[in-house]
Amino acid sequence: MVSKNQIKLIKSLQQKKYRLVNRLFIAEGVKVIQELLQSNFELEHLFITENIFTEIHSEKKTVLTEEDLKKISALSTASSCLAVFKIPHETEMETSGLIVALDDIRDPGNFGTIIRLCDWFGIHQILCSKETVDLYNPKVIQATMGSIARVNVSYVDLAAYISKSKLPIFGTFMDGENVYNKKLPTAGILVLGNEANGISNELEKTITHRIAIPRFGAIQKTESLNVATATAIFLSEFKRQESL
Repeated sequence: MVSKNQIKLIKSLQQKKYRLVNRLFIAEGVKVIQELLQSNFELEHLFITENIFTEIHSEKKTVLTEEDLKKISALSTASSCLAVFKIPHETEMETSGLIVALDDIRDPGNFGTIIRLCDWFGIHQILCSKETVDLYNPKVIQATMGSIARVNVSYVDLAAYISKSKLPIFGTFMDGENVYNKKLPTAGILVLGNEANGISNELEKTITHRIAIPRFGAIQKTESLNVATATAIFLSEFKRQESL
């Protein structure tokens, strides 16, 4: 059974300020929770409706009804399990290889998908502007499908950080050079901008290479690509050239 205090705490973790105060976040679904349990994330408590995660000690686990799980779930359709994990302290940033930088990404689904894409393409470091959606937002955690356990995410003053970097800076723009005609290095910073406004004017000044995904449609009326979709295409081309 879940207590009223537990319900209150877990529901509060849907808000960033309470996640920061309690240093806790929630994850839902067998796949996501399993990935986090196998990583360095520390489990606070696990809530389940069926006999799963048998390796977890009973002191860290509560069996409850589907109705009670719905009360604490952040999903429109609750899963069979919800876990509360401790927010770890930030680890040292990686400064080599290809780094992805996100300038004011607001949609949790986009952010989580980008983390998953970075995991797929072997990108170990993501840099986020202070305005980018919180890493531990439940919707971000859900969209990563566990990839959060393998990609390091850091929040920094992007313009200040990039201006000091010695790596080539690739910015994604509609009027940039065709990415398929561009010689791409194995190390650099790939900057992706806000879903509606693109890369900010301040950050644009730090860009050394402007790149774009060409449109192949005959009518060519599509204004832009979803930022997560664009990320997949850019990372694919960087990694394709790396393998040549």
